[in-house]
Amino acid sequence: MLHIAIDIGASSGRLVAGKVENGKLNIKEIHRFPNGFKNKNFTYVWEIDHLLAEILKGLSIVKSMGYEDCTVGIDTWAVDYALVGKDGKRLNEVVSYRDHRTDYSIEKFTKIISKEKIYEKTGIQFLPFNTIYQLFEENKDLLNETEKILMIPDYLGFRLTGIAAAETTNTSTTQLMNVKKRTFDPELLEAISIKTEQFGELVEPGNILGTLRQEWFPDYDLPNCTIINIASHDTASAIIGTPGEGENWAYLSSGTWSLLGMELDSPVINETSFKENYTNEWGAFGTYRFLKNIMGLWILQEVQRKLQEEVTFEQLIEEAKQVKPYSQFINFDDQRFLNPENMIDEIQSYCSETNQSTPITPGELAAAVFYNLAIMYAVAIEELELIVGKKIEHLHVVGGGSRNEFLNQLTADLSKKIIYSGPIEATAIGNLVMQLISTDKINSLQAGRLLVSESFDIKKYEPSSLNNQEVIEDFKAIVSKKNKKDTGALKKLT
Repeated sequence: MLHIAIDIGASSGRLVAGKVENGKLNIKEIHRFPNGFKNKNFTYVWEIDHLLAEILKGLSIVKSMGYEDCTVGIDTWAVDYALVGKDGKRLNEVVSYRDHRTDYSIEKFTKIISKEKIYEKTGIQFLPFNTIYQLFEENKDLLNETEKILMIPDYLGFRLTGIAAAETTNTSTTQLMNVKKRTFDPELLEAISIKTEQFGELVEPGNILGTLRQEWFPDYDLPNCTIINIASHDTASAIIGTPGEGENWAYLSSGTWSLLGMELDSPVINETSFKENYTNEWGAFGTYRFLKNIMGLWILQEVQRKLQEEVTFEQLIEEAKQVKPYSQFINFDDQRFLNPENMIDEIQSYCSETNQSTPITPGELAAAVFYNLAIMYAVAIEELELIVGKKIEHLHVVGGGSRNEFLNQLTADLSKKIIYSGPIEATAIGNLVMQLISTDKINSLQAGRLLVSESFDIKKYEPSSLNNQEVIEDFKAIVSKKNKKDTGALKKLT
């Protein structure tokens, strides 16, 4: 049987077909389409109906290829949701996590329940766009009309099958789940006026959701599809598709966001993980993705979008190589870089405020992004080893960013870790691996990762002998000074 991974990221989506043949997983992209949020009436929203139409278009291509039957898994980004009424119809636009409605929500909400208590309950990092804060700011009249609150992959699955579920890897990112009881936390729900039954039934990765209701889509010639709840948070699928072995490896899922962490058997919730804002998102088979969100290649995408001339990603890399290394130290995790009007202006303002040289040319801007991301990765690895109490032997870089040889080598040099890059399509591959496990084609996560390592090319990067610790310390000093300055200014304003 053919297996179809529907993998939708913040900038594009794709349908990838997979089959095990001669002991290897063969994949083929059969449909790709754009994605992105739009400004509608001063609110940033996703075009969710466009995504559904593209899924159906892709599945009709599967049928045209001669396949009558297939399984399907859907993964997307986290935290965003759709509100569904009693008639099964969506009540409003699906708001993007990059909308500004939650800019100050953490400060407001933690006056009701403290940060320490929220973290102790959930183990989830504090990001202004977490679902809990989005629902806190949501229109209360709409919430009163809401029958189901469905995360994006669950909503798409609902549109295809009519069955509402809450797959745990994505639902854990809401910051509403009690990590010890592994269910929704009543106190947190009450604080945002939400009832447990407004969510779908909690299901684990591998659950068979249902079958595609072909009669709902008469304009499409569709195959018989069995929809499977895979690990529907794209990072959860990417980690399944990472060919790590043993215990002492870390991962970097590199794309629009950079997610750096380790796969653990139990959550880590202590003073240091709280202070450094590490998260315990749920993974497949009872694991936890203990990781840190780093802003990622979104920064460069936005720089590229605002440049006066058209420059390819490859050209930016080549031009960055010609720039003096570490000319600026920039904390791209500062909230100001989440969704500014102009990323170039924001970077230049940060440098001006910290009395650093200002990057002007495309190459200088790209270099500022690459060098600082590499430093941030190295710092996060240091923190990770300290918190978990394990020495990381090597780092697996997966996703689109794994193609960036320049950034991979910088990361190896700064972190002093061996880097393995690939596979590029780790998310779609992890999606497919979960389908293979669910349908008994392979018998375990370990077997799935072995299949991945034998099916795809993995490149190795050795760290150089240069000592770059001074660079890391300079970065920490600038960031610390900037943070103190911003905190002081905030206190004056409040």
